[in-house]
Amino acid sequence: MEDYPIKVGSALFTLVEPRRGHEVAYNRWYERDHFYAGCMIGPGNFAGRRWVATRRHKDLRIAPPGNPVTGDVPDAGSYLAVYWVLAGMHDEWNRWGVDQVNYLHANGRMFAERDHVHTVLYRTEWEVGPEDGVSLALALDHPFNGLVATLVEGDDAGALATWHRDTALASAGVGVCAGFSPLPLLADAPGDVPRAEGGDNRRMVLWFLDRDPADGWAETFGSHADALAASGAGRLLWAAPFIPTIPGTDTYTDQLW
Repeated sequence: MEDYPIKVGSALFTLVEPRRGHEVAYNRWYERDHFYAGCMIGPGNFAGRRWVATRRHKDLRIAPPGNPVTGDVPDAGSYLAVYWVLAGMHDEWNRWGVDQVNYLHANGRMFAERDHVHTVLYRTEWEVGPEDGVSLALALDHPFNGLVATLVEGDDAGALATWHRDTALASAGVGVCAGFSPLPLLADAPGDVPRAEGGDNRRMVLWFLDRDPADGWAETFGSHADALAASGAGRLLWAAPFIPTIPGTDTYTDQLW
């Protein structure tokens, strides 16, 4: 086989903030129940991984006031979970996901002491990485040491994709980079998930790194806003670095603030 049929058709990107004093309880609830019961056991949901932004990583964010992800609270969102849904199964998984989370709400299996910051469904548009490198389908299983999420805006989707592909291929330590366009939530999705407004010309770009993204941030992602603007392809709205959580532990719960 030269082209494998397992493709990432869509993704769930869910950035959440546990309320102060509830960090450990939130972490344990999410990884021991909700990660699986709310997503992974659903049809077509074939991969998932959790990430965290410590105080060190939050200090590096590019999050201007009023940005579409964190609004006027640049530090909002300590935990990020990303999930892959098999191509062709988004509608089935999305319907299951809403019904399942509504069921979990009704049966006391949700966690009240947390707030959704940016929980959005995205359609996969493109991916790029070194030749014979890790594919996007394997990116959540491969032991990458860091993830950078950037929200960008541009009227020419092709130009925006080309700039990111070229930049990713020229950047040391980038294992795979992928762009995603937003998809709507179902009307009966739980009310505690804010509805994202606008965004037809916005793309979420995920950069999977072999290193901690805080290392060399100024020389790499710290200059993305100026470089993207100078290219004429678009503009950077938000950028945030994350490192993977360590399942089965409460590591990093004391480093969020």
